[in-house]
Amino acid sequence: MFRSIVNQKNMATNQDDFINPIDKDKITETPNTLPYAHTRGGVVIKPEDMGKTKSKALQAMSQQTERQMGQLYQQMELLVEQAKKLQERKIISEKIYTAQIGFEPIIGHNYYLYQKKDGSYLLSMVSPEEWGARMPFEKFSAMVTLLADHTWDVIENREYIDFE
Repeated sequence: MFRSIVNQKNMATNQDDFINPIDKDKITETPNTLPYAHTRGGVVIKPEDMGKTKSKALQAMSQQTERQMGQLYQQMELLVEQAKKLQERKIISEKIYTAQIGFEPIIGHNYYLYQKKDGSYLLSMVSPEEWGARMPFEKFSAMVTLLADHTWDVIENREYIDFE
């Protein structure tokens, strides 16, 4: 028992005599706030070159926006083309409904729009090839098909229509 009391006293005095070799300015109570790894197995944290990182991000953003702008431009071109076709159908349909028609058009059949010498129009079932060399009209304007909604689909248009 005497030995254990002596050992305890020696240990107590050894602890009091212990001097930490690490400088207090070089340690912290909260190592998780350090900007670098504080243990051997810690992750190595390297400072990044922010200019390089920003340059890569800017390049990626530029490529992405250019790609999206290209897609939007293609969609825009498609919409413009559809609008032109719709405008063409409207103009030809107006000419057909003001034209002389001597029959009742049937849905899904092809018909031929001709312009007479006096500037009026005529819708015919006879194609320009069937007239031969002596076509009785000033010019062939369009080949059209009557759709189920009683609008006309333009198959061939020989008239210049300015959409501007």
